[in-house]
Amino acid sequence: MSLWQSYRALAPRTRLFFGLGAMAWAGFGILMTDQAEKEFGMVPTEEDKHRLEEMMPKVTFVQKDGGNAVKS
Repeated sequence: MSLWQSYRALAPRTRLFFGLGAMAWAGFGILMTDQAEKEFGMVPTEEDKHRLEEMMPKVTFVQKDGGNAVKS
C-alpha cells in the first residue's frame, strides 16, 4: 500500500487534524527561523548583504518602438 493510499484510508477527521498539525508545524518554523538564526550566530552581516546584491543580475527594461502597438 502506497503512502497516498494509506493517507486516503484515514478517517476524514484524522486527515483534517493531520493537515492542521502540519500547517501549525510549518507556521511555528516560519516564526522561529529568525530567532534560531540569532541563537546560532547565522545572521548575515552588511558585507554578506552587499556581496549578495553584487551577485544579483541587473534587469533593464527597454521601450520598444513600433511592434504590435494599435494605431488609431
